[in-house]
Parts: sequence; C-alpha cells; structure tokens
Amino acid sequence: WAALEPALRERLAAASLHDAVRRGCHMLRTEEEEEAALVQLCRQVCTDKDPAAAGFYREQGNREFSRCQYWAAVRLYSKAASHEPSGSSEVSICFANRSAALFHLGHFEVCLEDIVRAESHGYPDRLLPKVLLRKAECLLCLGRLQEAADAISVVESKIHMDVLMTSPTHQTLLKKLSQLRVKIHEKERCPEPAQEACGDMQGKSEIWEENDSISGASSSLSLNFDTERGRHLVASQDIVPGQRLLKEEAFVSVLCPGESFLLKDSETAWDTRVTNADLYCHHCLRQLLASVPCRECSYAKYCSQDCADMAWEQYHRIECSLGALLLTLGVFCHVALRTVLLAGFAEVNRLVKWSHSGHKDPHNLKARRKCLSEAPDTGAGTRGIPGCSDTGQYQSSYQAVFHLLPHTEQHSPEHKFLCMLSVVAICKRLQEAGLHAAVLNQESSEQWSKPKTSEKSSDELSPELKTVAEAMLRHVLQLQCNAQAITVMQELGPGDGAVVNKKPVRLATAFFPVLSLLNHSCCPNTSVSFSGTAATVRASQPIPRGQEIFHCYGPHQCRMGVAERQQLLSQYFFECRCRVCLSELESDGTSVVSMRNSFCCPSCQAPMQGEGDLLCCSDEACATSVSREKLSCRLWDLQQQIKKALDLLRGRKTDQAIKILQKCQMDAENFLSPEHLLMGEMEDHLAQVYATLGKWQEAARHLKKSIEIVEMHHGPSSEEIGHELFKLAQVLFNGFAVSETLSTIQRAEEILSVHCGPQSAQIQELQEMKTCLSELPRSILERT
Repeated sequence: WAALEPALRERLAAASLHDAVRRGCHMLRTEEEEEAALVQLCRQVCTDKDPAAAGFYREQGNREFSRCQYWAAVRLYSKAASHEPSGSSEVSICFANRSAALFHLGHFEVCLEDIVRAESHGYPDRLLPKVLLRKAECLLCLGRLQEAADAISVVESKIHMDVLMTSPTHQTLLKKLSQLRVKIHEKERCPEPAQEACGDMQGKSEIWEENDSISGASSSLSLNFDTERGRHLVASQDIVPGQRLLKEEAFVSVLCPGESFLLKDSETAWDTRVTNADLYCHHCLRQLLASVPCRECSYAKYCSQDCADMAWEQYHRIECSLGALLLTLGVFCHVALRTVLLAGFAEVNRLVKWSHSGHKDPHNLKARRKCLSEAPDTGAGTRGIPGCSDTGQYQSSYQAVFHLLPHTEQHSPEHKFLCMLSVVAICKRLQEAGLHAAVLNQESSEQWSKPKTSEKSSDELSPELKTVAEAMLRHVLQLQCNAQAITVMQELGPGDGAVVNKKPVRLATAFFPVLSLLNHSCCPNTSVSFSGTAATVRASQPIPRGQEIFHCYGPHQCRMGVAERQQLLSQYFFECRCRVCLSELESDGTSVVSMRNSFCCPSCQAPMQGEGDLLCCSDEACATSVSREKLSCRLWDLQQQIKKALDLLRGRKTDQAIKILQKCQMDAENFLSPEHLLMGEMEDHLAQVYATLGKWQEAARHLKKSIEIVEMHHGPSSEEIGHELFKLAQVLFNGFAVSETLSTIQRAEEILSVHCGPQSAQIQELQEMKTCLSELPRSILERT
C-alpha cells in the first residue's frame, strides 16, 4: 500500500474499500459480531426460545396479521435458513415455519414445497402432525381432494401412535381433522367449476420470425459494419411500433446486492431490511417467494433446487468460497470471472491464443478485418464482421462476447492497473484455495466437493491461470462500454395498498452480445424490457427500411440537456452525434428539458436566465436577480421536505404528510417552473396519500396533473406515461368511475404493449380490471 502512487491511493480510498470489506463479511459463515447476532436471533425465532420473537409469528387471540407482517416472517425465516448448516434440524424448522406464513399469504404450491423441504431435512416427529395438517389444507385449497384425504389419513395414523392422546394439542388436531374431512366431503358433492383463463392476451404468442444470421433477432434486421459506426443493426424492412426486434438471454448475469429495503409496517418491531440479494434468484433473477439457500454459503439464494443445482454445477462451486472477495472487488470483476467459468477454459484459451496472433494496431481496421477473416472458427466469417462465425452468423456466444471492444488504449493507466490488480487477486485466491483444476474444467462435479487448500503456494500464477487472468482483464475493460443493466419495476412500500406504486431498480449487470450491437441515441427508436435474464427489444416508433436501430445507454433527451448527456457518454469513448444532440448544439446547447426544469423569478414567476452564478429575470420590467446557489439550496431543502413527507406516509401518518406536501407545493410555485418535473412528483405523491385514505376522486385529480407534466417531458406515447396511466386506472377502478376507467385502460394498454409487450404483468392486470368491469350489469354501467 505504501509503495503505491499517491494518486492511486486516493482512488482506492475513494472506492470505500473498507466498507466493501465489511459488507463482504456477510457472504460466509464467519464469527463476526453482526453475523453471530443475526444467527442467534434467527435461532431464537425458529426454536421458539424467545417469547417476544415467537410472539411475532404466533397469533395472539383474534389478532390479524397484515400481509406485510407475514412477508416479514417469510424473509426472516429465509435468512435463518441461509445461516444454518445444511441438513440441521434448525433448517427444517425454518422451512416449516416459513410454510405457515406462505399458507396465510395464499401461496399454497410454494407452501407445499417448503413442507417437503422440512421433511427432507429431518423435521422433528413430535411436530410433524401439525405440518402434515397444513399440507392437507393446502391440497384442499388447490382442489386436490384425494391427496388431501390421503394426507389426513397419515396425520391420523401419526396421532394415534402417540400415547398422550388426551393432550390439548392432540384434541385440537383431531378437531381440525374432523373439520377438514367435512370440507372435503362438501367439495366432492359440489365440485367448483373450472376457471377460465382471464385476459385476452394471456396464452397468446407473438408472431415471430427469427433471423437466420443473428441469433434472437427478428428477420426484419440486418447486421452491417462500417468504420464510423462499427457493427450496427439496420431495418431490412419497414417496422411498426411494438414489433419485437430482439429477444436474447444474457450470456452471463450477476445480481447486484442493491440498496436496503425496509419490509415492515409501523406496528412491527423487527428490522427486516433486505436487499435485492434476498428478493431475487441469484441464477435466473426471478422474484423469490421462498428461497432455497446455497448449501455452503449464506449469501446465494435460489428460487428452486433446480436453479441451486445448476448454479453450483456451472459456476457457484468455484465462486462460493470467494464470496467476500468478489463483493469487495465489485460486480464487474464478478461478471468477468463468471464469464470465463461459463465459457470453459478450452474456449477461453483458444480465443486468447488467437488474440496474440495477427496485427496489434487497433486503428489499422483493414488489417484487423483481414486478420479476423483469416482466423478459422474465430474471426468475422465471410463478411469480415468481428464476432461472426466463418459462415457469417452472429450468435449470443462467448466468441461474440470476446469480440466486444475493450477500448484498451482509451482507459487511463491508473484504471487499467486497478483492474489488473483486482483480477490477479481473484486468480491468486483461486490458486491458493486449490480451485485450479475446477476452473480449468479438469474435475467433474462428482469428484469435486469443497475447496482444497494448496499444499504448496507460489507467488507465480500457473500458465493456465495467467490465460484466465488475461481474459478476465479484457472482460472487465469491456464492461465499461458493454455492460447492460437488467432492471425491474419494483414495488415501493409494503405492497398491500389499493394502488401499487413502482420504480425501476437496477437488478443485475450482464453481457448481452447481440443487444450490444445497438448503437446509442439520445432519442432512441426502441424500448428494452427484461424478464428474468432475458432482454426484449421492441420498436417504440415506426422505423422505415434502411434506418439504423438505436438504443439509449442512459442519457436521454427527456431527462437532461446536451452538455450533461455528452459528459455522461464520455465513459463510452465517443461523442454522440445523434439528431437531438446536433440540433441542441447548433442552438447553443439550449434544450427544452433544461427550460422546463428551470427556476422562475420569485417576484413575478417569469423564467430566470443567465450562465453564471447570478440569474436575472427574463422580464425586463421586473429586473430581479438571484444567486443560482441560493435557488439551488431552496431546491435541496424542498426535496428534503418531500422525503420527510414520504417517510410519514410510510408510517401511516397521512395528515402530516398532506400538510408538508401542500406547503412544499406553495413554496415550489415561488421559484420553480410550473412544468418542472418536481411539480409533477409532488402531485403524484399527493395522489398516493389520498389513495391511501380511499379518497379516489381527489387522488385522480392530482394524478391527472402529474400526468400532464410527465407528458410534457416524455411525450404522449412514452413508457413513463404508460406507467402513470396504469396508476390512474387503478385509482379510477377503486373509485368505481367505470367509463373513465375503461378509456384509461385502453390508452394505457396501447402504450405499454408497445414498450413492454402484451405478456407484461401490467397489461395482464389491466386486462383483469377490464374483465371485471365488463361483467357488471348494464344498468350499473349506464349510471357510471
């Protein structure tokens, strides 16, 4: 550390490595103080040793627990299961107790899976009748009557084997068994009619013709290459809005732990903070209901045993013991390691060796293309496009990943050194832990069980690990320009309200080699959505034949001005020359978004103008001047007050939240443009407060004002407007404004189907609302 240059020391210190190391300690079962405290807490809950902890779960008299509290119980028992040794009796109790919470939440199939897990982990015989009784209830709720009757017979036989038949517990069980038998007989006499699938779009598949040359792409696209734009996709025929252009599974994806969420209500004393690592499967990225923990570490969690086994076989058996180090070094290093593990050493070695041959000059494009076309099975193929096979096909493969540009010459020496240091640290750890053979695929999963400490450690990496390190360094550098964030729409708050409020959250970082072919534009003609590890690209506007297909890398014309966009895009080592940027640069960088998000005069509310710190009123008759810093401070104070109001709303203190938000509105009108996005956000928050109170008309009024401002910024057909209309449809539906709800649903469907597709969760929910309203009697529809 002392030998490093001062500038590099500053960079490392700024990266908060100490905090990362502290967080990384939570990956493994260690004796650290925080870890031990959590394990002890979970054990108390699972074994009912602590009355306060047990009271959190058990029903007290007629007390009804909210869905939020049951979800908190699910999360807590999931944490407990991940911190106990695999196969211990405590794990079986975790699964059994979690099954009870899942039963109350109505997730009967998942509840049954947890009951099976509890039995397989040696659930105590004395407690088994209670769990088997829950199994019978689940089967009854699912309409599997014969299986429910068989489960009841098993429970009866186990009870009768116990000598203490007269105990109150047995009497309660026998009473419950009798009630279940009656329910089974009733259902057998009067079977429930089979439910029809709801939603016009459900079960329908989109018309799709895959491209012969580009895997996962539509036949309406073609792959081109030129010196200015590099590889890029072009429409080979006219494309209509909403048409699916690409669907690709990530070659590799790594879950980002993300920020901490508090899943509790005001009456719950338990701290049930969770991150994305607790909410989503670490392999397929599906949302977790009841997680299956890794058998060796307390970090990795999966949606099923199949995902757990697949992850272990493909990469986690190597990553498991490196968990703390990978969390410390960051997600890019983790993605780079997993990339080479999924590719396999033979393929990595082949491409690394090929990269050592041929011309090295990255600017000599003709020589580079010639070298690529001459390389068998690795180069550009018949058309000389990098990443294509010798037959001219571009596939979502490691070969395509390897040919993504690393921009080696553009990265700073300090950055490259830090990346190299991180990669070498991982490879050294692999060698020290005896994972060398597993990384090189020289051991099968049957032969390999746990990491073996190397008898003889060496400061020198083996030749094979040097090859792995070289490939990993290439991938870390590639990720700065080619990493794709997988995002999800995540619910805010407990999720048990009448209106669901969501925001986009970064879930994972991934390599999508085909999606990476899309160049950036600040005014893109596509929308990207995600489902698990799959990305889907759709046309967001008509695209005529011959036009390039563009994707937005983040900086969008609706969110920021040209100067800020160009600054953010500098990390990709190019200057954006899209239509919007050229137009704004010609007009001295003035953009509509900057004008709408500007300050207004505190005296006459006219727009303020000026380049430096002193802003002047645009109305010459007013001549008021104010410091930009002073107005910025007022804006910051306003944002803090809004945050305080939202905290009060989460605490169910709606009256106080309304007062603060209304005061914020009055203050904002004195110095912010009426079209400022923050004005729309405040209207949206007020709508949320009134929806919580059940005042649907008032909520709809504020939401409509918010939609007007969002539409000014993002346009009438934007995805942002679609999400706002979805919320308005929920408010109007709950307020029983039938005709207005139906018209709002129709508009929301038209927009969201273009951006997210007809199978999206929001479209399905809109369909359900429409079906519900259409089944109302005509007399009611006419009145509303």
